[in-house]
Amino acid sequence: MNQDKKWYHSKGWALMPLAVFFLLYVLTFIFTGDLYQMPVSVAFMTASMVAVLYSKGGKLANRITQFCRGAANETIMLMVVIFILAGAFAGTAKAMGAVDATVNMLLYLLPEQSILASVFIAACFISMSMGTSTGTIAALAPIAVGVSSQAGLDLPMMLGIVVGGAMFGDNLSFISDTTIVATRTQGCQMQDKFKVNIRIVFPVVILVLLLYIYQGLELTGGASVSAEQVEWVKVLPYLAVLITALVGVNVMVVLALGIILSGVIGLITGGFGVWDWTAAMSQGIVVDMGELIIVSLMAGGMFELIRFNGGVDWLIGKMTRNIRSKRSAEFSIAGLISLTNLCTANNTIALIISGPIAKNISDKFDLDNRKIASLLDTFSCFVQGLIPYGAQLLIAAGLANVSPMQIVPYLYYPLLIGLAAIASIIFRYPRKYTG
Repeated sequence: MNQDKKWYHSKGWALMPLAVFFLLYVLTFIFTGDLYQMPVSVAFMTASMVAVLYSKGGKLANRITQFCRGAANETIMLMVVIFILAGAFAGTAKAMGAVDATVNMLLYLLPEQSILASVFIAACFISMSMGTSTGTIAALAPIAVGVSSQAGLDLPMMLGIVVGGAMFGDNLSFISDTTIVATRTQGCQMQDKFKVNIRIVFPVVILVLLLYIYQGLELTGGASVSAEQVEWVKVLPYLAVLITALVGVNVMVVLALGIILSGVIGLITGGFGVWDWTAAMSQGIVVDMGELIIVSLMAGGMFELIRFNGGVDWLIGKMTRNIRSKRSAEFSIAGLISLTNLCTANNTIALIISGPIAKNISDKFDLDNRKIASLLDTFSCFVQGLIPYGAQLLIAAGLANVSPMQIVPYLYYPLLIGLAAIASIIFRYPRKYTG
């Protein structure tokens, strides 16, 4: 008994880097009243240093090597490449004039009261096709900024709409990393997981759309919206990105196409010169995405050391030791993925960590693997879509120059899919997949 307590105690201390990370924000809030006086990159740098110094990986050189191995994780590096391409595309399109042209097109084509619902639907379809919420946000956040400015709409609200629609595809897309990991770890087909998933979140989609339509009608009594002359050729990069995403082209190919097309149109129309184009790409990568890239790399290395020292296993063991029924088993899995996602700020990594454990719990309590895959994915997107230090909110906030905390109150869709997933556990819904 004493040995068990000692084991749990020692493994629990492996989570010290995370404790340091959150403590920095607590102290910042106490002394300044503003969480964002503490840059997230500095917080992760400090926590990463603690992780390296505290790790049991032998010599310092070995611990640093292991940290680098975690930072170079395939998932992390893929995210970094997407961030780079997304930043270059956003910077090029903005400098060329694609953002303003697309905003004018939306204002020209759409009735004012449908703007909110239209942006949400666009984000849903783009993310569903691209399989990435971050790429969707990078493409649509500048448009949301332009619409907000011209229509007199609240900018954090518009960004919340984009993030919500982006999380729809992150949760349901057949080519999403989260869908792939969730289904593979649970041993089910993507189509089967989709059938369960859509039954849980579809009522939320309808509810959110009705809410945005209602808010759009309310806004018609405000300031009028007028569209300037639409430069249709400058809309082509976004249209090309949307169409290629809808037909299922790889997200990196989609973003590379957007960069090239935006650059060529900018050169032809005189929007910028060759060196202005390169400067715009650099601006998008370094300024808009630089901190996010740095944070992603440090987080990957830090969590690898936490995993190596047994911190993740200790946390999982604590959470799952009192399971007694199928309902409590599903809640334990939901809590497992949610807390892991809170710690990692990356829903794909959280699924990689939690998926095998969830499979063991599912087998032990005879749960339906399709339902469990759906719950894992949905709860990971629920948490990822709400945390202000996650990639999604950091990208949206960075591109719009606002605080992530300003967006959180408008994240209706991520919040409601979490509540819908909880309800599906309580009421054993869908009945066909209760196990």
